[in-house]
Amino acid sequence: QVQPVESGGGLVQAGDSLRLSCAASGRTFGTYTVGWFRQAPGKERECVAAISWSGRSTYYQDSIQGRFTISRDNAKTTVYLQMNSLKPEDTAVYYCAAYSGIRYTARDPLREDSYDYWGQGTQVTVSS
Repeated sequence: QVQPVESGGGLVQAGDSLRLSCAASGRTFGTYTVGWFRQAPGKERECVAAISWSGRSTYYQDSIQGRFTISRDNAKTTVYLQMNSLKPEDTAVYYCAAYSGIRYTARDPLREDSYDYWGQGTQVTVSS
């Protein structure tokens, strides 16, 4: 099992950039598919991006429009979400989630119900 922990949220202005981090201790995190989700007040939680356990495949929600990039470090202990050209509508609590990518190869990494482990979330607020 793993316990994702998010960090890097904050208050920024429209057009600014921000990088979120999702970290988990242990070597097993490198075998997990990791996704970033967000939830704005009064709205459903939605997937923003995901990355395969190998790091070779990435997945994005169409609405991101190329502004966000998901990646993981060489040790596979941390997954990042680089957010550029932030807009007020990006304001939300951002969550990191994970499931075993080598075990559940048929799961859709863009579906919320695919994930077994969730972080506590980090607040991102974009002012205009």
